[in-house]
Amino acid sequence: MSPFSSIFRTSFVPLILWKHSQTCNASGRLCAYQRMLYTRLAEVGRLETPKQQGKYDTGQLFLHKVFGYRGVVLFPWLARVYDRDVPNKKERQTEEPTGPDHVGREVKGHTHTYYQVLIDSRDCPFIRAQTEAVTFLGNQENSRSLYAIPGLDYVSHEDVLPYTTTEKQPLSHELFDKFLMYDPEKDPPFSSRETLRAWQDKNHPWLELSDVHKETTENIRITVIPFYMGCREAQNTTVFWWRYCIRLENLGDQVVQLRERHWRIFSLSGTLETVRGRGVVGQEPVLTKSHPAFQYSSHVSLQAPSGHMWGTFRIERDDGYMFDCRIPPFSLESKQDESPTPQAAI
Repeated sequence: MSPFSSIFRTSFVPLILWKHSQTCNASGRLCAYQRMLYTRLAEVGRLETPKQQGKYDTGQLFLHKVFGYRGVVLFPWLARVYDRDVPNKKERQTEEPTGPDHVGREVKGHTHTYYQVLIDSRDCPFIRAQTEAVTFLGNQENSRSLYAIPGLDYVSHEDVLPYTTTEKQPLSHELFDKFLMYDPEKDPPFSSRETLRAWQDKNHPWLELSDVHKETTENIRITVIPFYMGCREAQNTTVFWWRYCIRLENLGDQVVQLRERHWRIFSLSGTLETVRGRGVVGQEPVLTKSHPAFQYSSHVSLQAPSGHMWGTFRIERDDGYMFDCRIPPFSLESKQDESPTPQAAI
C-alpha cells in the first residue's frame, strides 16, 4: 500500500492514476501521473488500504489500478478463473493450436471476485479501454441491433484501489443517482436503490460474469471474458450471440505493438471459421511500461447454441522482433432456459 494518503485531480483533465506512478509533492500526498503540465490540483479523496480478504460493498468508490479511472462498485460477481499459466509454466505448448482439441485441454479453475462498476464519465476520454463495452441485443426478435450502456465495466478484486470522499456526488455518471443514494450512516456512505436491484434481477442472464480465461506469451498477458447475449430469429434460423471482452497487458519492459489478429471459431454445428485482420477494433495499440494495457470488446454469432474460440495476436517489439501471442481458448455457451429479451432500459 502506498504511504501517501490523499489523491488529487486537476481542473484541466480528470485524475489519471497509473500503477507505475510514484509522483508526490513535498507534503507526501499522492499526485496523478502527469501527461501534461498541470497548473492546479484539487483533492478528490483519500486512499484506503485495499482488502486482502472479503468483498467490497455496493457504493465503494475506487481507482482502477491499471486504467486509472474513478469508479463505484454496484455489485459483485463470483467468477471461475482459468489461468493457463499456472499448470503449464514448465510444460508450455509452443505450437499454435489447430483445432478444438486444444480447447479441451484441462485447466484447473479457481473462484475469484469481480465487480460490476460505473466509470466516471469525466475519465472516459483518457482510458485505454472501451467505455461502451457492455452491450445488449435489441428488443425486436428479428433485430440485429445492439444497445450499449456507456460507462459500465467489470473489475477484478485486485484492480480496486478503494478511496473515501466527503462529496455527496463524487462520481459523474447518469446512472449514479438512479442506482445509488447517499447514506451518511453507512460505510461506504452510498446504498443501492430498488432501481439497481430490479435492473440487476431483470438483466442477470446478460450481465452475469461466470468464466475468465488467461494466458501469457513472452510477457504479454491476454485475459478473455465471454458473455452470452441471447438469441434471435433470422431467415427461419436461430442465431445465438455472445460478446467477449479482451485485455492485453504488457508485463515486461520492452515496448510492443499489436499488429494482427487471427481467430478460429468452432461451432457445435460442425463449422470452423478462420478470421484474420489488422489490429483490433480499428486500432493497433502500443503497450509500454507507462501505458501497459489495452481493453476492448467484440461480438460473435453462431447458428448453434454453443461453440469455441481461440487464436493469436501478432505482436511486434520495438526491436522489430515479431511473435504470436496466444489467446486462451474459451467456450461459447448459451442459456436457452432464460427469457430471450434483455431489459437494457433503466
